[in-house]
Amino acid sequence: MSAILLAVLVGLGAGAGAGASASATAAPRADARALTPPGYVIRVKGVAGDTVIQLLPTESGGMVRAELLTRLLGGSCDSVGVGRWRLALYGTTLEIQEGVPFAGYGGFALPLIEATRVVDGAPHVTLQLFSEIIPRFGIGILWDRSRSEVRLFQAIARRATPTPGPGVSPGTPTTPAVTAAATVARTPEAPPATVRTAAESTPPAARRPASGLSRRFTVVVDAGHGGVDPGNPGSIVNGRRVREAELTLAFAKQFEKELKLRGIDVFMTRRTDTLIARDDRGRIANANRGDLFISIHTNAANPAWRNGSSVRGFETYFLSTARTEDEARVAAMENDVVRFENSSVDAQRGDPLSFIIADMAQNEHLRESSDLAATIQQGLAGTHPGPNRGVKQAGFAVLATAHMPAVLIEIGFGSNREETAWMASAKGQQDTARALAEATLEYLQHFERRTRTSQR
Repeated sequence: MSAILLAVLVGLGAGAGAGASASATAAPRADARALTPPGYVIRVKGVAGDTVIQLLPTESGGMVRAELLTRLLGGSCDSVGVGRWRLALYGTTLEIQEGVPFAGYGGFALPLIEATRVVDGAPHVTLQLFSEIIPRFGIGILWDRSRSEVRLFQAIARRATPTPGPGVSPGTPTTPAVTAAATVARTPEAPPATVRTAAESTPPAARRPASGLSRRFTVVVDAGHGGVDPGNPGSIVNGRRVREAELTLAFAKQFEKELKLRGIDVFMTRRTDTLIARDDRGRIANANRGDLFISIHTNAANPAWRNGSSVRGFETYFLSTARTEDEARVAAMENDVVRFENSSVDAQRGDPLSFIIADMAQNEHLRESSDLAATIQQGLAGTHPGPNRGVKQAGFAVLATAHMPAVLIEIGFGSNREETAWMASAKGQQDTARALAEATLEYLQHFERRTRTSQR
């Protein structure tokens, strides 16, 4: 275990000694109530899909049935004595005891805001154990406060064989048949109506999955820049300057049409000439449960290049450390949108745990993002008149907050007049959107084939 994680756990258990019980358990109560989801229910994205479970209402923020939630996350909860249980999750073991406001871990006593209790013969623990304590172990179990959701990142979870117990089969794409029917409600396939607007909805009659796919996927299409941020200035075509923000929105709308024709749902981060904060774009994708995040941009030549206005071509980026000076330059150019935003400070930016969680979520999707970028590049190669500049990687801030496979496409060079004219033409936009949609579908089909194979 890292020194940082050990220090966190020591801090959690600092008040666990004799005479410290009252202060250790009372201090967090206000936070616990704030974290309790409305209606005392939480969503679990576990080994067998999405499940909604009810909490046991309490003054300190609600309790969950330990055996049920642990099993949904691919672990086990076993009795080890009268009134004592051991929770095992991907190499991490915790012990709980009826009437004791602590969880035992490797000799440490981690304070809980409420003592474990037995209800209807089953141990119930405070939600805090899964929303605050277990996520700190870095084993791929995270708490999404905004969505009242416990989420398992299976690619991060340690390779110990999960023991999900009866009724939960790892890799099963449906909600498990849990015996506690009064406690569990099936999650509907479609997201709640409050998440997606009517303009984003697909008519029910057309909600069949795309060819070769087992379910409806949602692609979040992000038109770069907008509003007071025009992006790169572009070139003058037919006496009018064509700016990046204008081109990206036109491409995004055409791309949306092509995706829907192929049975893929779409959510647009913007539909008008307005500025969406750079760091909010990925969060919008997360809130709307996107499966892929595709951000569309146009490129600009490096001012230091000789004959830069003649440079053409397309390239696709995924989030990673820039390997070349040009990759770093493109990332800096696209990240510069922050100067158009309000200078308000995000409270979470200085939170080390938030950074770790975001980093874990991104690492889970690193390989998938790379594969998506490669598929897109290959798809565009048969349509784009410019050279294939390849798959690249850089630290794009717009991709950092999207917890899903995410790429940024530089459709072409706005600094090249001929390429700008092609990008601004109806044929150029339609051909590109069609190629992007076909590449996206190909990636999703390949992803499902790989997933099904790995689950056998």
